[in-house]
Amino acid sequence: MCDDNTEADLDRLIHQEKLTRRTFNTLTAGAAVSVILPNTSSAAAFTEQEVTASTPDEDATVAEQETAIGTPDEDATVTEKEVTVGTPDGDADAYFVHPAKGRSPGVILWPDIFGLRPAFRQMGKRLAESGYAVLVVNPYYRTATSPVVAEGEDRRKVFKMAQTLSAETTTTDAKAFVTWLDNQESVDSTRRIGTMGYCMTGPFTIRTAAAVPDRVGAAASFHGGGLVTDSDSPHLLIKDTEAEFLIAIADNDDQRSPEVKEILKQTFEDTGKTAEVEVYKGAMHGWCALDSRAYNQEAADRAWARLLVLLERTLVQG
Repeated sequence: MCDDNTEADLDRLIHQEKLTRRTFNTLTAGAAVSVILPNTSSAAAFTEQEVTASTPDEDATVAEQETAIGTPDEDATVTEKEVTVGTPDGDADAYFVHPAKGRSPGVILWPDIFGLRPAFRQMGKRLAESGYAVLVVNPYYRTATSPVVAEGEDRRKVFKMAQTLSAETTTTDAKAFVTWLDNQESVDSTRRIGTMGYCMTGPFTIRTAAAVPDRVGAAASFHGGGLVTDSDSPHLLIKDTEAEFLIAIADNDDQRSPEVKEILKQTFEDTGKTAEVEVYKGAMHGWCALDSRAYNQEAADRAWARLLVLLERTLVQG
């Protein structure tokens, strides 16, 4: 999860031996990772696969980097707006974007610890251009409307805000967001819903899938923290879901807690769930977020491609 250890890892690996981000790329290319492939039986299948990781310029803008997160339909036209979703705890502000024509499968996008902001709006829009109705939510709506951190403001304040969230608030919100999506004319409620989360919201995807198992068909966690914990662990809810999973793990998170991937693999195998669990070698915690210091274009592009495969199989074809 995003914390002081993550920042220290970034400082050490990006700046060691006075390396620039570009020269760092050559050291992280071609590392092997372990993958759980979608099940063809009750047992999970394992294989080895090569991943090339790279990192763009530190000075690259979000707009320049957004092209790395997928190749949408060039003719796609989307409708986007700021919305308010009613929940038992109040009104949640969110960004809703969907194809301008027709009805599409819904997706709930939980942003990372720094909340709803332009980078995640762009990611949501890109996903909509691939054919999905995407609700990008503000998990901190009980405390503040987005953006919860202004430009130039100390981003550490979100760590205190994150402590106001719990398994209960996530479950309550997940049910409200699913209900809201199902009531939108642009959402095809005959199809299942997807959910995706980053950093602290990685485990939110498991809780969402468990909260509304009959509706959530796909759950994807990118550099998620707290997927396996000592108390009230999200991974124990996997048995209560009916979703397929994509678990994309940061290299430095895996180095700090290598047992997490093994516990997840065993849990998916024991419960007979279809899942892909992968450690992205050379990709640091936060590598998927467009405005993150750890943003890694090639690894982010690959993770996005795996997301699109999952959503196509479960929400469109399923």
